[in-house]
Amino acid sequence: MLDKFLYYLKVERRYSQHTITAYGKDINQFLDFIGSEDEQNIQAVDFRDVRSWIVDLHEKNISNRSINRKVSSLRAFYKWLRKEGVVTESPLAKIKSPKTEKRLPHFAKQSELSKTEAIEFSSDFESNRDLLIFELFYQTGIRLTELIDLTDNQIQANYIRVIGKRNKERQIPISEALYQLIKKYKSVRNNEGLEGSYLFVLKNGKKLYPKFVYRKINTYLSEVTSLDKKSPHVLRHSFATHMLNNGAGLETLKELLGHANLAATQVYTHNSFTQLSNIYSQAHPRGHKTD
Repeated sequence: MLDKFLYYLKVERRYSQHTITAYGKDINQFLDFIGSEDEQNIQAVDFRDVRSWIVDLHEKNISNRSINRKVSSLRAFYKWLRKEGVVTESPLAKIKSPKTEKRLPHFAKQSELSKTEAIEFSSDFESNRDLLIFELFYQTGIRLTELIDLTDNQIQANYIRVIGKRNKERQIPISEALYQLIKKYKSVRNNEGLEGSYLFVLKNGKKLYPKFVYRKINTYLSEVTSLDKKSPHVLRHSFATHMLNNGAGLETLKELLGHANLAATQVYTHNSFTQLSNIYSQAHPRGHKTD
Protein backbone atom coordinates (compact mmCIF):
# COMPACT_ATOMS: atom_id res chain seq x y z
CA MET A 1 0.00 0.00 0.00
CA LEU A 2 2.81 2.40 0.90
CA ASP A 3 4.64 1.63 -2.34
CA LYS A 4 1.52 2.59 -4.32
CA PHE A 5 1.28 5.87 -2.41
CA LEU A 6 4.94 6.72 -3.06
CA TYR A 7 4.44 5.89 -6.73
CA TYR A 8 1.47 8.28 -6.76
CA LEU A 9 3.67 11.03 -5.28
CA LYS A 10 6.27 10.43 -7.96
CA VAL A 11 4.04 10.09 -11.03
CA GLU A 12 0.97 12.20 -10.30
CA ARG A 13 2.25 14.76 -7.79
CA ARG A 14 5.73 14.80 -9.34
CA TYR A 15 7.49 15.19 -6.00
CA SER A 16 11.28 15.10 -5.85
CA GLN A 17 13.00 11.86 -4.88
CA HIS A 18 14.24 13.56 -1.71
CA THR A 19 10.65 14.39 -0.65
CA ILE A 20 9.36 10.92 -1.55
CA THR A 21 12.10 9.29 0.53
CA ALA A 22 11.19 11.50 3.51
CA TYR A 23 7.48 10.59 3.20
CA GLY A 24 8.35 6.90 3.00
CA LYS A 25 10.57 7.06 6.08
CA ASP A 26 7.97 8.91 8.17
CA ILE A 27 5.08 6.62 7.23
CA ASN A 28 7.18 3.49 7.70
CA GLN A 29 7.93 4.60 11.26
CA PHE A 30 4.21 4.78 11.98
CA LEU A 31 3.53 1.40 10.34
CA ASP A 32 6.31 -0.12 12.45
CA PHE A 33 4.71 1.44 15.52
CA ILE A 34 1.28 -0.11 14.84
CA GLY A 35 2.97 -3.41 14.01
CA SER A 36 1.94 -4.01 10.39
CA GLU A 37 1.43 -2.39 6.99
CA ASP A 38 -1.31 -4.89 6.20
CA GLU A 39 -4.32 -3.17 4.62
CA GLN A 40 -6.67 -4.47 7.30
CA ASN A 41 -4.43 -3.08 10.02
CA ILE A 42 -4.18 0.29 8.26
CA GLN A 43 -7.99 0.44 8.06
CA ALA A 44 -8.30 -0.30 11.77
CA VAL A 45 -6.15 2.66 12.86
CA ASP A 46 -8.00 5.36 14.80
CA PHE A 47 -6.97 8.71 16.32
CA ARG A 48 -5.89 7.01 19.57
CA ASP A 49 -3.20 5.06 17.70
CA VAL A 50 -1.91 8.24 16.11
CA ARG A 51 -1.95 10.06 19.45
CA SER A 52 -0.03 7.21 21.09
CA TRP A 53 2.55 7.40 18.30
CA ILE A 54 2.99 11.15 18.86
CA VAL A 55 3.44 10.56 22.61
CA ASP A 56 6.03 7.87 21.83
CA LEU A 57 7.92 10.31 19.58
CA HIS A 58 7.88 12.92 22.36
CA GLU A 59 9.30 10.36 24.80
CA LYS A 60 12.11 9.70 22.35
CA ASN A 61 12.94 13.43 22.47
CA ILE A 62 11.96 14.01 18.85
CA SER A 63 11.47 17.75 18.29
CA ASN A 64 8.00 19.17 17.70
CA ARG A 65 9.12 20.34 14.26
CA SER A 66 10.10 16.80 13.27
CA ILE A 67 6.92 15.36 14.77
CA ASN A 68 4.84 17.82 12.75
CA ARG A 69 6.59 16.73 9.56
CA LYS A 70 5.87 13.06 10.34
CA VAL A 71 2.22 13.82 11.16
CA SER A 72 1.95 15.78 7.91
CA SER A 73 3.31 12.79 5.96
CA LEU A 74 0.82 10.47 7.63
CA ARG A 75 -2.00 12.93 7.00
CA ALA A 76 -1.17 12.94 3.27
CA PHE A 77 -1.06 9.13 3.26
CA TYR A 78 -4.54 8.79 4.77
CA LYS A 79 -5.90 11.50 2.49
CA TRP A 80 -4.75 9.36 -0.44
CA LEU A 81 -6.23 6.22 1.18
CA ARG A 82 -9.59 7.98 1.37
CA LYS A 83 -9.32 8.99 -2.26
CA GLU A 84 -8.59 5.37 -3.18
CA GLY A 85 -11.55 4.12 -1.10
CA VAL A 86 -9.34 2.10 1.27
CA VAL A 87 -10.62 4.02 4.33
CA THR A 88 -13.77 6.07 4.80
CA GLU A 89 -12.28 8.65 7.16
CA SER A 90 -8.85 9.78 8.31
CA PRO A 91 -7.72 8.96 11.87
CA LEU A 92 -5.89 12.28 11.84
CA ALA A 93 -9.05 14.40 11.63
CA LYS A 94 -9.01 14.87 15.43
CA ILE A 95 -5.24 15.23 15.71
CA LYS A 96 -3.72 18.65 16.38
CA SER A 97 -0.05 19.06 15.54
CA PRO A 98 2.28 20.10 18.40
CA LYS A 99 3.09 23.79 18.60
CA THR A 100 6.51 24.82 17.37
CA GLU A 101 8.56 27.94 17.90
CA LYS A 102 9.16 29.89 14.72
CA ARG A 103 12.85 29.56 13.97
CA LEU A 104 14.62 32.51 12.45
CA PRO A 105 16.86 31.70 9.49
CA HIS A 106 20.61 31.50 10.05
CA PHE A 107 22.49 33.79 7.69
CA ALA A 108 26.00 35.15 7.24
CA LYS A 109 26.65 38.89 7.27
CA GLN A 110 27.39 40.69 4.02
CA SER A 111 30.76 41.71 5.42
CA GLU A 112 31.57 38.06 6.15
CA LEU A 113 30.64 36.80 2.70
CA SER A 114 32.67 39.56 1.07
CA LYS A 115 35.71 37.84 2.56
CA THR A 116 35.13 34.84 0.28
CA GLU A 117 36.41 36.97 -2.58
CA ALA A 118 39.84 36.77 -0.95
CA ILE A 119 39.83 32.96 -0.80
CA GLU A 120 42.35 31.70 -3.30
CA PHE A 121 41.05 29.16 -5.80
CA SER A 122 43.40 27.42 -8.20
CA SER A 123 42.62 27.09 -11.90
CA ASP A 124 41.90 23.33 -11.88
CA PHE A 125 38.50 21.71 -12.51
CA GLU A 126 37.53 21.14 -8.87
CA SER A 127 38.41 24.68 -7.77
CA ASN A 128 36.41 26.23 -10.62
CA ARG A 129 33.45 23.98 -9.80
CA ASP A 130 33.54 24.65 -6.05
CA LEU A 131 33.79 28.42 -6.51
CA LEU A 132 30.83 28.38 -8.90
CA ILE A 133 28.76 26.23 -6.53
CA PHE A 134 29.34 28.75 -3.73
CA GLU A 135 28.55 31.75 -5.94
CA LEU A 136 25.40 30.21 -7.41
CA PHE A 137 24.02 29.51 -3.96
CA TYR A 138 24.71 33.02 -2.72
CA GLN A 139 23.85 34.95 -5.89
CA THR A 140 20.63 33.09 -6.78
CA GLY A 141 19.33 31.60 -3.51
CA ILE A 142 18.58 28.24 -5.15
CA ARG A 143 17.99 25.12 -3.08
CA LEU A 144 20.50 22.28 -2.78
CA THR A 145 18.50 19.83 -4.91
CA GLU A 146 17.89 22.54 -7.51
CA LEU A 147 21.60 23.16 -7.87
CA ILE A 148 22.46 19.47 -8.11
CA ASP A 149 19.81 18.96 -10.82
CA LEU A 150 20.88 21.95 -12.95
CA THR A 151 21.61 21.05 -16.56
CA ASP A 152 23.61 22.95 -19.17
CA ASN A 153 20.50 23.86 -21.15
CA GLN A 154 19.00 25.62 -18.11
CA ILE A 155 21.75 28.24 -18.29
CA GLN A 156 21.14 31.39 -20.32
CA ALA A 157 23.28 34.50 -20.70
CA ASN A 158 21.29 36.55 -18.18
CA TYR A 159 19.23 34.04 -16.22
CA ILE A 160 18.97 30.40 -15.14
CA ARG A 161 15.83 28.27 -15.37
CA VAL A 162 15.29 26.41 -12.13
CA ILE A 163 12.98 23.44 -11.61
CA GLY A 164 11.73 23.76 -8.04
CA LYS A 165 9.33 21.93 -5.79
CA ARG A 166 6.44 20.16 -7.53
CA ASN A 167 8.27 20.71 -10.83
CA LYS A 168 7.44 24.42 -10.75
CA GLU A 169 9.77 26.33 -13.05
CA ARG A 170 11.11 29.82 -12.35
CA GLN A 171 13.71 32.12 -13.87
CA ILE A 172 16.41 33.71 -11.72
CA PRO A 173 18.43 36.62 -13.15
CA ILE A 174 22.23 36.30 -13.06
CA SER A 175 24.92 38.92 -13.46
CA GLU A 176 27.36 39.09 -16.34
CA ALA A 177 30.17 38.23 -13.90
CA LEU A 178 28.36 35.07 -12.76
CA TYR A 179 27.66 34.04 -16.34
CA GLN A 180 31.35 34.42 -17.18
CA LEU A 181 32.16 32.26 -14.15
CA ILE A 182 29.80 29.59 -15.50
CA LYS A 183 31.38 29.76 -18.96
CA LYS A 184 34.87 29.42 -17.49
CA TYR A 185 33.87 26.41 -15.40
CA LYS A 186 32.17 24.69 -18.36
CA SER A 187 35.28 25.21 -20.49
CA VAL A 188 37.52 23.64 -17.84
CA ARG A 189 35.00 20.82 -17.27
CA ASN A 190 34.74 20.03 -20.97
CA ASN A 191 38.53 20.05 -21.36
CA GLU A 192 38.58 17.35 -18.68
CA GLY A 193 36.23 15.26 -20.84
CA LEU A 194 33.43 15.59 -18.28
CA GLU A 195 30.80 17.17 -20.52
CA GLY A 196 27.34 15.73 -19.90
CA SER A 197 23.76 16.71 -19.18
CA TYR A 198 24.34 17.98 -15.64
CA LEU A 199 26.13 21.27 -15.05
CA PHE A 200 27.97 20.07 -11.96
CA VAL A 201 29.74 16.72 -11.77
CA LEU A 202 32.33 14.95 -9.68
CA LYS A 203 35.83 14.40 -11.02
CA ASN A 204 34.75 10.92 -12.17
CA GLY A 205 31.93 12.47 -14.22
CA LYS A 206 29.12 11.35 -11.91
CA LYS A 207 26.36 13.62 -10.61
CA LEU A 208 26.92 15.50 -7.35
CA TYR A 209 25.24 14.25 -4.17
CA PRO A 210 23.97 16.34 -1.22
CA LYS A 211 26.60 15.40 1.39
CA PHE A 212 29.40 16.28 -1.02
CA VAL A 213 27.98 19.77 -1.64
CA TYR A 214 27.27 20.25 2.07
CA ARG A 215 30.91 19.48 2.94
CA LYS A 216 32.21 21.92 0.34
CA ILE A 217 30.01 24.80 1.53
CA ASN A 218 30.80 24.00 5.17
CA THR A 219 34.52 24.24 4.40
CA TYR A 220 34.30 27.64 2.70
CA LEU A 221 31.88 29.17 5.19
CA SER A 222 34.16 28.06 8.03
CA GLU A 223 36.82 30.38 6.62
CA VAL A 224 34.65 33.50 6.86
CA THR A 225 32.00 33.05 9.57
CA SER A 226 31.69 31.72 13.11
CA LEU A 227 28.08 30.58 12.60
CA ASP A 228 27.33 27.20 14.18
CA LYS A 229 25.41 26.14 11.10
CA LYS A 230 27.32 26.26 7.82
CA SER A 231 25.22 24.71 5.08
CA PRO A 232 23.95 25.48 1.56
CA HIS A 233 20.69 26.66 3.14
CA VAL A 234 22.62 29.30 5.10
CA LEU A 235 23.66 30.80 1.75
CA ARG A 236 20.01 30.71 0.58
CA HIS A 237 18.99 32.51 3.79
CA SER A 238 21.86 34.98 3.33
CA PHE A 239 20.75 35.69 -0.24
CA ALA A 240 17.18 36.40 0.93
CA THR A 241 18.17 38.52 3.92
CA HIS A 242 20.68 40.61 1.99
CA MET A 243 18.18 41.16 -0.84
CA LEU A 244 15.59 42.51 1.63
CA ASN A 245 18.15 44.60 3.47
CA ASN A 246 19.10 46.23 0.18
CA GLY A 247 15.60 47.13 -0.91
CA ALA A 248 14.06 44.08 -2.62
CA GLY A 249 10.30 43.64 -2.10
CA LEU A 250 8.72 40.56 -0.55
CA GLU A 251 6.81 39.65 -3.72
CA THR A 252 10.02 39.78 -5.77
CA LEU A 253 11.85 37.69 -3.20
CA LYS A 254 9.00 35.17 -3.11
CA GLU A 255 9.35 34.61 -6.87
CA LEU A 256 13.14 34.34 -6.73
CA LEU A 257 13.04 31.80 -3.89
CA GLY A 258 10.24 29.77 -5.46
CA HIS A 259 7.98 29.97 -2.40
CA ALA A 260 4.39 28.83 -2.84
CA ASN A 261 3.02 31.66 -0.69
CA LEU A 262 4.16 34.91 0.87
CA ALA A 263 4.02 33.55 4.43
CA ALA A 264 7.14 31.47 3.80
CA THR A 265 9.01 34.58 2.63
CA GLN A 266 7.92 36.79 5.52
CA VAL A 267 10.22 34.98 7.94
CA TYR A 268 13.03 37.12 6.52
CA THR A 269 11.33 40.39 7.47
CA HIS A 270 12.56 40.04 11.06
CA ASN A 271 16.16 40.19 9.91
CA SER A 272 15.36 43.06 7.56
CA PHE A 273 13.65 44.97 10.39
CA THR A 274 16.78 44.59 12.53
CA GLN A 275 18.74 46.25 9.73
CA LEU A 276 16.18 49.07 9.46
CA SER A 277 16.24 49.53 13.23
CA ASN A 278 20.02 49.90 13.22
CA ILE A 279 19.87 52.44 10.38
CA TYR A 280 17.15 54.39 12.20
CA SER A 281 19.09 54.54 15.47
CA GLN A 282 22.16 55.80 13.62
CA ALA A 283 20.45 58.26 11.26
CA HIS A 284 17.63 59.90 13.20
CA PRO A 285 18.68 62.73 15.54
CA ARG A 286 16.50 61.34 18.31
CA GLY A 287 16.98 57.71 17.39
CA HIS A 288 20.18 57.25 19.36
CA LYS A 289 19.99 55.03 22.39
CA THR A 290 20.65 56.68 25.73
CA ASP A 291 22.64 55.17 28.56
